[in-house]
Amino acid sequence: MPSIIKYYVNIIDYISLKTGRATMYLVFVMMFILILSFVTRNIINIPLIWIIEMAQFVMTGYYLLGGGYSMLTDDHVRMDLIYSKLKDKTKALLDSLTSVFLVFYLVVLLIGSISSLTYTIETNQRLFTAWAPYVWPIKSIMTFGILLMLLQSIAIFFKDVAKVFDREI
Repeated sequence: MPSIIKYYVNIIDYISLKTGRATMYLVFVMMFILILSFVTRNIINIPLIWIIEMAQFVMTGYYLLGGGYSMLTDDHVRMDLIYSKLKDKTKALLDSLTSVFLVFYLVVLLIGSISSLTYTIETNQRLFTAWAPYVWPIKSIMTFGILLMLLQSIAIFFKDVAKVFDREI
């Protein structure tokens, strides 16, 4: 494999690894938010209007920012009826073929998220709730998460092609 592809794969793997490891701690943030919700609503009887939406935002960030990491560590869900019985080269060939569809899907998703983020910033969009938070932070996280998954899927495509041709990255 050319050195530029090796460099790309190593950089994207590093970014996905660091982002995924940092994202893992959002579970504790969400746990804190939900415990705070329980305490304020049930114990001191002062419900906070922002708590549920904040938990949803944190969960969305956790889900989207962890996508590249789950692809890197191969922890994503896969239909494994026949796949596990195949040889590694055949798995890599099938993965490289299906990666084309994944990349297409993620490109369309990224275009849509950029368009949505641009609209949100231009219109200063807020949610129509009592708290009325700005939407651009979560849409920025969404766009970054989708971009990271796209870049990671391209890196995995290069790894699979290298595996098919007995090359190392």
